[in-house]
Parts: sequence; C-alpha cells; structure tokens
Amino acid sequence: MKNFIKVMKALSDPNRVKIIKMLQQRENLCVCEIRAMLKLAQPTVSKHLKILEEAGMIVSEKEKLWVNYRLHPAGDSPYSAAMLAQLEGWLNETPELAEIHQLLPAINRIDICKP
Repeated sequence: MKNFIKVMKALSDPNRVKIIKMLQQRENLCVCEIRAMLKLAQPTVSKHLKILEEAGMIVSEKEKLWVNYRLHPAGDSPYSAAMLAQLEGWLNETPELAEIHQLLPAINRIDICKP
C-alpha cells in the first residue's frame, strides 16, 4: 500500500501532472526547460522532480552539463506504470496542457539554460 500512496501523492499536485505530461511529449527534459514551461523557481521544480522520482515515475541521467529527466521506462511499480499509461490519454484537452503541448516543441535548453 505504501507504493500506491506514494504514487497518488506524487500526482496530487497540478505541476507534477504537467511535468509528467511534458515528459510524455518529449523524451528528455532538464530542469531549466521544465522551469521555463511552468514558470516556477528552480528549487520548486527540483522538489517536484524529486517527488516524482521517489514515486518511481521518472528517472534522471547526467549528460555533460545537464541532468535529463524522463519517464521511468516501465514504471518503478505497477501503480506508477498504470498511472503513466492512463495519463497518456487523460487531460490532453485541458487549456493548461494544450498550451504546454503547443509551446514545448519550441523550448530549447541551449537558448534558455546558462551552463
């Protein structure tokens, strides 16, 4: 039951749901790209990413100057895997996510991140 509660709590915040939806659209994102899309402070984005990672929904990988975040390939638990699969088809028409879907392709870490 502990893993189930952890996944549900991770998805209880709208910004974390937006992060998942962004990662469903783009395979890898760094903190500065997520920060630019959500218009949040870097520590806030990092906190959200840590919660999602602890819930087994995303994984991180260092690549040169950046830490890339992506969806966990199979989910860390059956609960995270099931929620990631369901979220693929949910909420796509909501105004906030439609805007993210439209703007995300133009976000480029080279332009917005200051290494």
